Amino acid sequence: MADLIDLYEYAAEKGIGVYWYTMEMAESLSYMDDDGDCYIAMDPWFMGTLPEETVKLGHELGHCETGSFYNRWAACDVRQKHENHANRWAYKKLVPEDELMRAVAQGCREPWELADHFGVTEPFLRDAVAYYRMQAGA
Repeated sequence: MADLIDLYEYAAEKGIGVYWYTMEMAESLSYMDDDGDCYIAMDPWFMGTLPEETVKLGHELGHCETGSFYNRWAACDVRQKHENHANRWAYKKLVPEDELMRAVAQGCREPWELADHFGVTEPFLRDAVAYYRMQAGA
């Protein structure tokens, strides 16, 4: 399990620049240049809570770590494929399945409790649980 500080340290270790910008059209975004270097922009005005910042940074790091990028002209199905790759990376980094099972075994059962335990938003936690359930059924 990684927290927000861990994510910033991870980005620094990997040479991924994380920058704060005011953006009109996005809360956060990631970019890979022609040399393969990744950059992340995050808009501080959209970061209402630390869990929101954690989830957004985790997701953008997921794009960088999986190479899942697209441009604004990409078809919706292509965009969703890349978004799914980034999300899966973030689930595994922020809510590892073994740690999720351990937290449930220790009595954390409500989604809000688990989200608080992992320092993520409740919708993100619910999506991570759905992903792990889907993997178990596959």
